Amino acid sequence: MASVIIADKLTRRFGLLTAVFEVSLNIQAGEIFGFLGPNGSGKSTVIRMLCGILTPTAGTAQVLGYDITRDSELIRENIGYMSQKFSLYVELSVWENITFYARLYGLSGKALAKRRQDVMELVGITERQDQLAGNLSGGWKQRLALACALVHGPKVIFLDEPTAGIDPVARRKLWDLIFELSSKGVTFFVTTHYMDEAERCTQVGYIYLSKMIVCGRPEELKRLPEITPSGYRRIEIACANTTQSFNQVCKLEYLQQPTIFGQSIHTLIPIEIPESNLLQDLTRVGVIAPMTRTIEPSLEDVFVSLTNRYL
Repeated sequence: MASVIIADKLTRRFGLLTAVFEVSLNIQAGEIFGFLGPNGSGKSTVIRMLCGILTPTAGTAQVLGYDITRDSELIRENIGYMSQKFSLYVELSVWENITFYARLYGLSGKALAKRRQDVMELVGITERQDQLAGNLSGGWKQRLALACALVHGPKVIFLDEPTAGIDPVARRKLWDLIFELSSKGVTFFVTTHYMDEAERCTQVGYIYLSKMIVCGRPEELKRLPEITPSGYRRIEIACANTTQSFNQVCKLEYLQQPTIFGQSIHTLIPIEIPESNLLQDLTRVGVIAPMTRTIEPSLEDVFVSLTNRYL
């Protein structure tokens, strides 16, 4: 498949502050690229450069074959963008919002009417077309925002934390729609803080302190040698009181990178230490009813491990 987003050492400085440093990307048509990183790490700056809104200080990038510096207007005409904060017109109806954005992209007459109907049916919002946007729930607002981002038929869509603040059912339905569009060749560039969403992406990149510290397919990242170093295995410790027991677990110096994951603790342990010894030591330091099992690393394990290397 052809690459639709290519970045080579993309860099942006604001005075003495380096917001993004030498970020490189290669995203192919139909992929769902998940972009992760802490707040302030440079995610939004990368998106603004790729959308042709912000000129890079150094490096190059192309979106749909257009140069982000020379062809910024053409890029904006051919991409879709959906911001984290609902930014449509709350005093207009669903129908009116979609119509307004269609006209911004030059659609009119029968072409506009057909495209408006198509996107409303696609995102499943036809039954609410007469409802004011300001009266929609969070999930329906996201559907409307996506409809407006799709109305001109873009091949690349940037979604900035599209499921932030919506309920789990609405989140699942929105991702089902993303998968459906991806299967039709639409490419998505998605920022998210949800690890389960990152697991669904074709490719993920993790930016930290302005640098892309890892980028690749989820299954490839989990196999990186630094995630589960030679001589170690990754385990999950389940116990009676996870948060209270965490401090006790940290007392066992042979356990590396202990981290709380929901109701359990993930950590690395030397292969030569048998489970019976570990259970005895956990009980000795005060962990109540410990149970352990060997696990494969999750993407969250990957990002925690890599972040710790930069601390």
